[in-house]
Amino acid sequence: MTFERIRYEQPAPGVARIMLARADKANAQDKAMLYEIDAALSQAARDDAIRCIVIGADGKNFSSGHDLKDESSLAEFPTVTQWAQFGDPGQAGQMNAEHEMYFGLCMRWRNLPKPTIVQVHGRCMAGGLMLVWPFDIVIAADDSVFSDPTVGFGVNGVEYFAHVWELGHRKAKELLFTGGDLNAEDALRLGMVNHVVPKSDLEAFTLAMAERIGNRPMMGLRLAKLACNQSLDAQGYSAALGAAMGWQQLGHANARLLHGSPVDPAGARLIRDDFSGES
Repeated sequence: MTFERIRYEQPAPGVARIMLARADKANAQDKAMLYEIDAALSQAARDDAIRCIVIGADGKNFSSGHDLKDESSLAEFPTVTQWAQFGDPGQAGQMNAEHEMYFGLCMRWRNLPKPTIVQVHGRCMAGGLMLVWPFDIVIAADDSVFSDPTVGFGVNGVEYFAHVWELGHRKAKELLFTGGDLNAEDALRLGMVNHVVPKSDLEAFTLAMAERIGNRPMMGLRLAKLACNQSLDAQGYSAALGAAMGWQQLGHANARLLHGSPVDPAGARLIRDDFSGES
């Protein structure tokens, strides 16, 4: 596959690195980017020489979230779940599409049977969290800022609703209710990230960890990842995230009735202002 929205690199033996390469769009995720990420992750997963996968980003910010100007059709892309009928009328088509390209891709990435590390810097906003939370280890530069202002759109939050698991329920509610920010040190204290490092050290620190992980036996790594993920699932992780998708669809359906749009149009201004740092 030819990549246009990302770069696929092998910066060290045993390490694949996938870089979001849409810096001019603040690495906003259109469908093309999402399916390029999926293809690159699959390539790394199937390459016996790759033992650890890193996800990073070019430019000032990790990701501004979903590309709200993307008008492409899912029919153009190699869908990976059994959800279909993306053009159905009412809320049905959107529900089908979001189970495929948002929730479906994130769960697929979460269960990828190799260790994954995300290196985050700058703003990681809304859908940007969906390129962080499905992965195993998070290294944040000291300038990282995390947020999910999508309640402004009239929905419960981003589609991969791991907020309570990542932050605890009190902080999750604050983040969602206010649309506020979480800095790198707060994210570290809450357990959402593993390490905070100076931005100048982010790449080297992450690569050193990836190489160290890659020196462990692959069988042990796979078993450890399975055991950790299944422990979360025994506590209700996957079931809770799946249930939250229902509230997501209710929010969209309500906005269609009130505004003739799947989201409250006032939310776009709120999110733009949040991203630009305006009040």
